[in-house]
Amino acid sequence: GHKRMWDVMHAKDALYAKEDFTEEDGLKAGELEAEFGEMGGYEAESNAGSLLSDLGVKEDMHQSLMKDIPSNFKLRVLLAQSLFGNPDILLLDEPTNGLDIETIGWLENFLADYQNIVLVVSHDRHFLDTVCTHVADVDRSKIKTFSGNYTFWYESSQLMARQMNDKNKKNEDKRAALLDFIARFSANASKSKQATSRKKALEKLTIEEIEPSNRKYPGIIFQPLREVGNQILNVEKLKKEVDGRVLFKDVSFSVSKNDKIAFLSKDALAITYFFEIINGKGAADSGSFEWGTTITKAYLPMEHNEEFLQPLTLMDWLRQFVPPNVTDADEPFIRGFLGKMLFSGDDVMKKSNVLSGGEKVRCMVSKMMLQNPNVVALDQPTNHLDLESIQSFNEGCQNFPGVVLMTSHDHTFMQTVANRVIELTPKGIIDRLMTFDEYMEDKRVQELRAEYYA
Repeated sequence: GHKRMWDVMHAKDALYAKEDFTEEDGLKAGELEAEFGEMGGYEAESNAGSLLSDLGVKEDMHQSLMKDIPSNFKLRVLLAQSLFGNPDILLLDEPTNGLDIETIGWLENFLADYQNIVLVVSHDRHFLDTVCTHVADVDRSKIKTFSGNYTFWYESSQLMARQMNDKNKKNEDKRAALLDFIARFSANASKSKQATSRKKALEKLTIEEIEPSNRKYPGIIFQPLREVGNQILNVEKLKKEVDGRVLFKDVSFSVSKNDKIAFLSKDALAITYFFEIINGKGAADSGSFEWGTTITKAYLPMEHNEEFLQPLTLMDWLRQFVPPNVTDADEPFIRGFLGKMLFSGDDVMKKSNVLSGGEKVRCMVSKMMLQNPNVVALDQPTNHLDLESIQSFNEGCQNFPGVVLMTSHDHTFMQTVANRVIELTPKGIIDRLMTFDEYMEDKRVQELRAEYYA
């Protein structure tokens, strides 16, 4: 992360290793020692260790070789390398990928206080709002810059588009009125001057061409066929261990109508295993759960590659999941659900086994909408999606009249959708009727988290 410091350190070490160390070598070593000290070299190891720890890299990994550490920590180490040494310009491409929500919060604070230039690409809206002072909008092969954060850019660009449309509509209406007057009165001698005046006004009237944006927003709307009943989901004393490590235990709670629950854990595996268990994809070590008889579930797992192993067209892939009660699942019907997720024209004939990560998620969401669920379970739903799809997914969950069970590293998604938070820990659960931000700031919750993870 600091090439000059690295070079100086090796240069002075090489001098000290010489058997025939000369007076000239001593002078050179002194110069290098001075430069090394000015760069903070003597505190470098301690600073690097703190940086790694802040980014969630455990201390017992600090002396390990990169090839020997787990893959999910490699990105954190590379991020620490980029931040180390206080570079004049930081270039960060999706820096929040693979980070948990608390580490993302630390990175937000670090970059918000950073005194040098940061250029960042990210799909995390809260991160962009916290860190960025300017936004460069790349659309239609053009770049427009805005002073302000992501939310300011989004609202400003939407307002500008509406104002442009309104202006054009007024000018089109005015143009139609002028043309009508000219057509009716140009041959009328008493009105000829007025007609000529209208022609001049028409020549000055401009209707700006509005180029279609490259941005496409999918239509994510979950429409339940029936309302949930009074019994939705009851969980009793669930426990799960993996390789002798307790992921969660004593998990007991009931889901109520209108619940939109954000699930948290310091161990992401805990939530994935929990979601697999309640969706019939895995087994708990002990405990039980029961779904109500009125429930129709739709589940978006974090890992779903197994759904796309066969070389089916997207039409045939989605047709597999048509509910039994649907009797008219013809081609337009299937195309409609794929079209909502931006698969149009020949796209629907793509083979399902060659899709990108984002395309697979969009297919999974098409499948979920097709099922008309009244409960959706979402394990990291924003993974692989662009900002437009994330925004649409976010709004779809906010407007959904059913129950949402979800976990996400997207702060905005969690804050704007959830009205209840359940945290799974090795010593039990913390369950609160509050928003995500309220939960993270609650002093009693902080005390319980410290106790349950100790």
